[in-house]
Amino acid sequence: MAHSTPVVSTEFPHFFPPADMTWCLGWLWTVAAVLLSTHVLQKLFFPFFWADVLFLWKVVRYGVKLELFKLTSSVRTVLDRFVEQARRVPDKPFVIYDGTVHTYRDVERRSNRLAGVFLHQVRLKKGECVALLMNNEPDFLCVWFGLAKVGCSVAFLNTSIKSKSLLHCFNCCGAKTLIVGSDLVDSLDGILPSLQEDNIQVWAMKSHSEHTLVHTLLDKLDSASDEPVPAVLRATSCIKTPTLYIFTSGTTGLPKAAVITHLQSLKAAAGFWAFGANKDDVVYIPLPLYHSSASLVGIGGTIELGATCVLKKKFSASQFWTDCRKHEVTIFQYIGELCRYLCNQPKTELDKVHKVKMGVGNGLRQDVWREFLSRFGNIRMCEVYGSTEGNLCFMNHIGKIGTVGRSNLVYRLLFKYDLVKYDMVQDEPVKDESGFCRRVEKGETGLLLSKVCATSPFFGYAGSKQLTEKKLMRDVFVKGDAYVNTGDLMAEDHKGFICFRDRVGDTFRYALR
Repeated sequence: MAHSTPVVSTEFPHFFPPADMTWCLGWLWTVAAVLLSTHVLQKLFFPFFWADVLFLWKVVRYGVKLELFKLTSSVRTVLDRFVEQARRVPDKPFVIYDGTVHTYRDVERRSNRLAGVFLHQVRLKKGECVALLMNNEPDFLCVWFGLAKVGCSVAFLNTSIKSKSLLHCFNCCGAKTLIVGSDLVDSLDGILPSLQEDNIQVWAMKSHSEHTLVHTLLDKLDSASDEPVPAVLRATSCIKTPTLYIFTSGTTGLPKAAVITHLQSLKAAAGFWAFGANKDDVVYIPLPLYHSSASLVGIGGTIELGATCVLKKKFSASQFWTDCRKHEVTIFQYIGELCRYLCNQPKTELDKVHKVKMGVGNGLRQDVWREFLSRFGNIRMCEVYGSTEGNLCFMNHIGKIGTVGRSNLVYRLLFKYDLVKYDMVQDEPVKDESGFCRRVEKGETGLLLSKVCATSPFFGYAGSKQLTEKKLMRDVFVKGDAYVNTGDLMAEDHKGFICFRDRVGDTFRYALR
């Protein structure tokens, strides 16, 4: 019987890789080890690196767009963005108010009709300023947009101010026309003769009026066309043109009219987007529209996203979460006291049953912040620091409890600010032997100053150069420089987190009035 000779293979067994594959595997292992080590080191020493990069990329990208507006002298305003959204998503709900849905098309057409009435019957002209005295309601937006469509700037009047302050507001912004909500006409009884003496015409959102000095608007809308007025009326070539006047609280005297340009309104409108919101979000706005938080950030931000907002006439702690569940709210606006009121409500088994993922606001104390998250779930609270008239804004994109924002080298290059030593006893900044301010060390509390420059202009207050100048500090670090004195004491720790400490002087305010 023949035996076959076994064939001896000269090749390597299949489980033993050739030399070039061994080198390749070794190289891959080395790369993987380096990447893993880098990731671990980044998490240990730079835990917020990627969050910072993403946020700064958005800030820079949006800033470039605004700079292009300046260079090309062709500004796409917040109103232009609204008109664009009304064409793009006409049937999408824009405002939900008291159970009624108002689509982008609805608000666009009604504001067009109002613009026609303002132009042809009220006879407003481009460049005029018009005062608006209305509570939160959809017609606040329709009137605002209608006035803007004929090229008028709008002064938002606080609905709670008294007659003397109200008359003062007209002097500040130079308005000769007042649009008043139907429910606020009676509040003018005591000052109507004074308004007439000052040649200020009053128009009410009513069909008829018992006051001989009050004209009506609603009866004129029925015959008005909903076709848009010429776009050239609202067009602007300068991003620094004033578009709104928003009044400060007046806690230290009469209200001051902060000048709001297209630049400021566009920056504010990008807030939700910068925090990661999108077109599918539903924003809950319980704050008054005559304040910058609700109007510039809330309404402007909703428009920028093409999202939906739920507008509340007044904040109600007992209805807040019911509204959020009913309308599937994902983002809400707040001030610190609002969150405290919610925490003081009786606990229920539905406290964490909602779709809210983000809160955007200011003035939230650490203890309330912690209690709010513990009770209502893992909601990302995004603090924003700034004032209506200021030229600096901090945004807490990380969501760290107790901080109003986060800074780093790149942020300081984009936004020039400093913290300087402040003497609480003398109630003034500490100066060196040359008369200049002294910067604080990391972690030390100091007075926040924001540099006035081309990238961070300061527009001040309408009708008073003296008040505008009073807000500035000059020759702070070198002769000829100028900084806005925020009046706020802040501290920045070694990781770049910024905390609000106190308000200097005899008043206190939460950020972003």
